[in-house]
Amino acid sequence: MIERYTLPEMGSLWTDEYKFKTWLQVEIAVCEAQAELGYIPADAVETIKAKAQFDPKRILEIEAEVRHDVIAFLTNVNESVGDAGRYIHLGMTSSDVLDTALALQLVASLEVLQSHVDKLAQAIRFQAQQHRETVMIGRSHGIHAEPITFGFKLAGWLAEVLRGRDRLCQLHQEIAVGKISGAVGTYANLDPQIEAIACQKLGLQPDTASTQVISRDRHAQFFNVLALLAASIERFAVEIRNLQRTDVLEVEEFFSKGQKGSSAMPHKRNPIRSERLTGMARLIRGYAMTGLENVALWHERDISHSSVERVALPDACILTHFMLVEITDLVKNLQVYPENMQRNMNVYGGVVFSQRVMLTLVEKGLAREAAYAVVQSCAHQAWNTPDGDFHALIAADATVKSHLSPEEIEACFDPNHHLRNLDVIYQRLNI
Repeated sequence: MIERYTLPEMGSLWTDEYKFKTWLQVEIAVCEAQAELGYIPADAVETIKAKAQFDPKRILEIEAEVRHDVIAFLTNVNESVGDAGRYIHLGMTSSDVLDTALALQLVASLEVLQSHVDKLAQAIRFQAQQHRETVMIGRSHGIHAEPITFGFKLAGWLAEVLRGRDRLCQLHQEIAVGKISGAVGTYANLDPQIEAIACQKLGLQPDTASTQVISRDRHAQFFNVLALLAASIERFAVEIRNLQRTDVLEVEEFFSKGQKGSSAMPHKRNPIRSERLTGMARLIRGYAMTGLENVALWHERDISHSSVERVALPDACILTHFMLVEITDLVKNLQVYPENMQRNMNVYGGVVFSQRVMLTLVEKGLAREAAYAVVQSCAHQAWNTPDGDFHALIAADATVKSHLSPEEIEACFDPNHHLRNLDVIYQRLNI
């Protein structure tokens, strides 16, 4: 196995320097495979390995003249290698280098993303543990529904992040694929064993049936998995934004000393990081569509995908990496306000306990429709009324009093009833 280059953070994986390193890595792996099979002299390979080097600036100079990046690269490498350089790229086509080296970049990028997904999962897991019993109102359609805990909400985030990590792991198999099959992929000038040996050295699998390129459905899947991960981060960010609204204020982004929210209004503390993440997710979704459009190439290949990928792949990887770093820090330092959660849950005298009151009435013999009508009437009297008190209206209702004792009425307003089975979720996630 060829020794891997030190794994930097994401931006460094998409520099010209790193790209040319992977190109040289592929060329050397193919030379080694050729020598093992007796196609080229072993001493020539040793010379290539000892002398081969490149200069990104020089490559760009040559490319400006020849208008071909791989030829420019090979020309520059041969300037340092000498006669043994005639064995480099023997029988190969440009896409053998480009697509196989791109796979190495994508695999390295996946490793960075996986490590940061793990950090995000750890941050969410910790907060879910801390707020396992922090009671808040659950909402549907943006409207108060029934009690949950903030930890339960975070458990849902954790489950989604873990699914995202699973997709990244599956994607590794899909994208860790190389091709050394020559023009149009027929192995006309290359023994298929060269591809097998070279790919093994590079930690890749040979593509099942390449043309002149590796089919772009694999890369489209790469974009889509990143888009899904970004969409999950966006979901968390949108939730934070909603819970930070002034009229809710159950959580809040950390506001550092000296930070300012508005040039005009000194009181403002805006959820700018969550908003930033929302916008970035839109970009990555756009790249996912671009990746799908790259699948349909002409015949055995064209290069309509190439210019797109030079922008889209680095951007998508770097943006996703940034989003993971940002959301992880945001979750770690999230400000949580249990007292506001309690206040919001009990607004209008605990109307959110309406279902529990209705079901208890049904258990005590009242017809469901009749129970629904009684409870709804009390809830609507309390709803959106400054001094509305659902609990008091229920306790004073004649029908309710004829079926429930004061103790039974009080039990209907105990939030613990709604939380009694949440341990099942925590056990599934090993929180």
